[in-house]
Order: sequence, then structure tokens, then C-alpha cells
Amino acid sequence: MAKAKVKKRLTQDQEFQIMKLVLDKFLWLGFVVLGYAVFLGAINDDWGPAIAWGISGIVILVLFMMLIVREYEILA
Repeated sequence: MAKAKVKKRLTQDQEFQIMKLVLDKFLWLGFVVLGYAVFLGAINDDWGPAIAWGISGIVILVLFMMLIVREYEILA
């Protein structure tokens, strides 16, 4: 006979720690993209690509903020 697999449940603290690890990567990615935008703006006279990269970084950070607020409201 096959044994039924028992699923382990995470505590709220464990879920929060995992969420922090995952969302921290979004934060780093957003700041790296913004840093690249500043770098492009500093070395080029053409601001078009720098602005596009900057907007992309801002979008990533806003998505990060929305995920944090949504998860915090659920956990709180």
C-alpha cells in the first residue's frame, strides 16, 4: 500500500520570511535598473534610453510596493 504524503504547513513567520527573500530580489532588480538608467544618462547625451530604463526601474519598484502592501494586508 502506498502511504499518503503529509503536507507540512508553514507558520505565518515562515511565510513572511520566504516572502521577504523573494521580494528582496525585486527590490535589488529595481535599483539596479535605476542605477543603469543613471549610468546611461551620465555617459550619453541621448537621454531617451536612460529615461526608458528609469521608467522600467520605477515600474518594478511600484510592483514591489504593491505586492508588499497586498501581502501585509492579508497577514495583518
